[in-house]
Amino acid sequence: MTKSTISRASNDFRSDTFTTPTPSMLEAMVNASFGDDVYQEDETTNEFHREIARLTGKEDALFMLSGTMGNQIGVRVHLTMPPHSVLCDYRGHVYAEEGSGLAILSQAMVTPVHPANGIYMTLEDVKKYVTLGDDIHTAPTKVISLELTIGGVLTPMEEIEKISKFAHENGIMVHCDGARLWNASAASGHSLADYCKHFDTVSMCVSKGLGAPIGGVLAGTKENINRARWLRKQQGGGIRQAGLLTAAALVAVREVWPTMKETHERTKKLERDLKEMGVVPQIPVDTNFYFIDAGRSKLDMDVLLEQCEKYNVRLQDERISMHHQISDEAVENLKAAIGEAVKLSKDLPADRVASKTAGYGSTAKMNEWS
Repeated sequence: MTKSTISRASNDFRSDTFTTPTPSMLEAMVNASFGDDVYQEDETTNEFHREIARLTGKEDALFMLSGTMGNQIGVRVHLTMPPHSVLCDYRGHVYAEEGSGLAILSQAMVTPVHPANGIYMTLEDVKKYVTLGDDIHTAPTKVISLELTIGGVLTPMEEIEKISKFAHENGIMVHCDGARLWNASAASGHSLADYCKHFDTVSMCVSKGLGAPIGGVLAGTKENINRARWLRKQQGGGIRQAGLLTAAALVAVREVWPTMKETHERTKKLERDLKEMGVVPQIPVDTNFYFIDAGRSKLDMDVLLEQCEKYNVRLQDERISMHHQISDEAVENLKAAIGEAVKLSKDLPADRVASKTAGYGSTAKMNEWS
């Protein structure tokens, strides 16, 4: 990373949402078309839609102002009249981080699932929590939403396939919160289409790991996307000259997505380096996230955050988020901060260190997920 291209996010490990537009994104925005996307007349946006449809293997796609909008509309297109419920991971963004959108926008009850393996949902979890039949005391499950990745962890493709098959056999639609599906594809080697064939709708962010300034995209059938376009307009998302934003998104897909493997490799190296310090993760490190297990690592998080400030790196809590604009210098500074915090934590009472560990997916720590 040269000095001229250093981003203000180069030392920011709080989230991959803190990435900034690259020079080529800004150039593309300047040269974007200026058609009206509400009337589907913007050339750049239409090109973006075609590219996403091609990559996902879906019939059509629609730009969204955010991943939250993509999720809420993606679920809503499958729901007609309550009572109905949505089944998802209890840590899922669509449930825990979107302002009770499912209740307000879809009048849906949510069935939050605690995976038995503590990492990702399986078919057995779904069978345990799903509501089938026409018992008037219940809200039947009409949509299952899977988040990929979930905390940076890969859900095995065979598990996704089994859940999708079970859902469709029981008349249940399947939505993918694919905010970081780009990461899942880059890490697993499966194409987006390999994943998306198991879902009826797929929402993906372009403003997280891809680094575009704004937005997400929803992919699905033409019928679902037509319905989604109506709902997007209703929610204030029918913007006019959308090409300014979709131009940056196209660059992000074509230039940043191919670098994700390198980001994942850097994250795995960080895992190895931290292991030598006695620091361990809470869950597997599959992509660009590392959740520090403060308790097992005997690491006081308050001390660590103080050291991060001293070493000029930004960290919010137990989650370390890597992205394409993190500099090598920042990684070294982060490791130095963690190493110093480990030493200082040894002099603290053990119960203090333990009390600071909220744990992955804790309600108090849900802000880590955004």
